Amino acid sequence: MENKFNILVCDDDKSIVDAIEIYLKQENYNVIKAYNGLEALQALEENEIHLILLDVMMPKMDGLNTTVKIRETLNIPIIILSAKSEDTDKILGLNFGADDYITKPFNPLELLARVKSQMRRYTSLGSIAEKAT
Repeated sequence: MENKFNILVCDDDKSIVDAIEIYLKQENYNVIKAYNGLEALQALEENEIHLILLDVMMPKMDGLNTTVKIRETLNIPIIILSAKSEDTDKILGLNFGADDYITKPFNPLELLARVKSQMRRYTSLGSIAEKAT
């Protein structure tokens, strides 16, 4: 079954990006990779992205500032991946515009379940902005 959904995976740790790509491709998602916030924003300009997995601590532009920038124009699901596991970090990420927050290390099956949940919500229910038009 071919899946037309593109997921942007952005983390400065290449091994994490590669591992996530393996799991997502098994579920027939297309994976676009970026290794910092600036590369993520560039990927968004060049591709139709349906969901973003975004690390917080990255060089050039961190995940929180990247989330704020994305939210200026886009309403696609953003799941934060972070080694920062304090409640205040999670609250901050969600308040900056993320839809979900997963702490590292994470169970890949949980990550896939959260991706599917966000995709289901985004594609089946759509956004309020889309319904208003």
